Amino acid sequence: MLRIVTPSLIALALAGCTTIDSRTANLGTAQLANAEGRPVGTAVFFRRGNDTTVSITINGAPGAVHGMHLHAVGKCEAPFTSAGPHLNPGGHQHGKDNPQGAHLGDLPNVTIDKAGLGTASASLGLDSAAIDAALFDADGTTVVLHAAADDYRTDPTGNSGARIACGVLKRL
Repeated sequence: MLRIVTPSLIALALAGCTTIDSRTANLGTAQLANAEGRPVGTAVFFRRGNDTTVSITINGAPGAVHGMHLHAVGKCEAPFTSAGPHLNPGGHQHGKDNPQGAHLGDLPNVTIDKAGLGTASASLGLDSAAIDAALFDADGTTVVLHAAADDYRTDPTGNSGARIACGVLKRL
């Protein structure tokens, strides 16, 4: 019997691991759900050496290009304004294309196909102590999927539209 392994199953499998390989430590995961509470994706945070990376798998969101961001509050109550603003411990502007940016919460857009599947990953940087302090602070962190693409320059949100899915980061 042929078994098909989807990217979301791989992310879920990795989410339960404490290490991805002998040099990679899994730091935490966020299970994203839409406003109706239906699961639509997983974000896995891991560290290889001193580089912190987030890998996101979406399965069940509308097909389009969507903005993704880390938000500063670990709450996901629809319509997800409870997640607060973008995670921005350095007080920067928004977006990799903004001469004043970017901030820690800026993630790449994720392209979701007609079947509702998409993946994205991003390095959060090399200062693991500062990143851990921001991600795992007292009020938590969320991963938010937005309705529209991020333009990577407009402060404070990249014109990425409504928040359509959200997941609270849980430390492993």
